[in-house]
Amino acid sequence: MNRSTGPVVAVIGDPIGHSLSPVMHNAAFRAAGLDWSMVAVQVVAGTGATAVDRVRSGEFAGLAVTMPLKVEVAHAVDELDAAAARFQSVNTVVRGTDDRLVGMSTDGGGFVDSLGAAGVSVAGAKVHVVGAGAAARSIIAALGESGASVISISNRSFAGAEHAATLHESAVAVDGPEAQSAVREADVVVNATSVGMGVHSSDQVLPIEVALISSHQVVADIVYHPLETGLLAAARLRGATVVDGLGMLVYQAARQSFAWTGIRPDPAAMRRAAETELAQRAG
Repeated sequence: MNRSTGPVVAVIGDPIGHSLSPVMHNAAFRAAGLDWSMVAVQVVAGTGATAVDRVRSGEFAGLAVTMPLKVEVAHAVDELDAAAARFQSVNTVVRGTDDRLVGMSTDGGGFVDSLGAAGVSVAGAKVHVVGAGAAARSIIAALGESGASVISISNRSFAGAEHAATLHESAVAVDGPEAQSAVREADVVVNATSVGMGVHSSDQVLPIEVALISSHQVVADIVYHPLETGLLAAARLRGATVVDGLGMLVYQAARQSFAWTGIRPDPAAMRRAAETELAQRAG
């Protein structure tokens, strides 16, 4: 790849070769006519602060941060936005005022944006979230901030669901028959676990009982490989509206791009680039 002569941002993590960030962000920069570029840099656990120093020195104009560096980078920046402070975890580093480095978390907001792009508003909605890990927690917090009336949470560990429910006053942990009722009554059902990742849709173990899904609901999955997970395929057959996991990836990246450049990117261009890359990898 020919490197731009303009500002360069980096996506850091370990492993990093699988990341779709460079193709998405470089497509966004081109579409906006910006002389920016993104490169992927492998950074092993324990050296995240060194990568942050490369932003301080001006080598990089910002960072996208993935596993396993999100927590240590949060401790290496000068300040955190509200979402990052809540979780002490960042996926974005941007240069703020007085050259202070700000750590951000765009995942939850990106998920809500992806629903909005699909015509789904969560304001006043009942939402059921399956999972209580890092991605689920960011989604739960963003759903609460976006006005969801009830956020029910089920998880393999009920204690994990209870912990996640502390993120917003509208959130509640549920289990057993109560969880089944919550799924039936939800306007939006979200799989925020990795169940289904990398598995052909016909071979998947599903994160919820599909018999609980009906045609009035929206079913969203944060898994994007495959794009049509077993859950989404089954929900579609039951007449539900489905939202795939690539939307969250695109829209959290769109928030990153805007934070770095001040220019709103074209999510459609980012998604096309990601879909093309995924198709090429699938052979």
